[in-house]
Amino acid sequence: MLKGIPQILSPQMLKVLCEMGHGDRIVIADGNFPSESVGKDAIVIRCDGHGVPEILDAVLKLFPLDTNVEKPVNLMEVTPGEDVETPVWDTYKELVKKYDDRGEDAFGTIERFAFYEEARKAYAIVATGEKALYANIMLQKGCVVE
Repeated sequence: MLKGIPQILSPQMLKVLCEMGHGDRIVIADGNFPSESVGKDAIVIRCDGHGVPEILDAVLKLFPLDTNVEKPVNLMEVTPGEDVETPVWDTYKELVKKYDDRGEDAFGTIERFAFYEEARKAYAIVATGEKALYANIMLQKGCVVE
């Protein structure tokens, strides 16, 4: 046990977050995301019993967002014509606001298939059991400045 580390973060997750460098990206994926096939060249971390918001909150406590890019947080866009609500995005925006002064301005969206292509370049993909649709989120790591 360590002090100050969210218990939801496994040793593997802590190792990955520490190994990542400036500009590396991590995807926290919902339960429908093809984590294993998209993440063939990434580290895939299984967190099936957890939702994206709780993982995101724990990660953001330790993970600096990139200040050298306009949108270090990206969401998968809803496919045009689909009637899908995304209330989980509001939760994400509140969580990011707790840890980054840019708040909602740190967010961008990426078309679904382009998101898959960007996710293929990610350092790691966290596969969760999140049931919300379009709940995938990609974070770009920044630098720790003291």
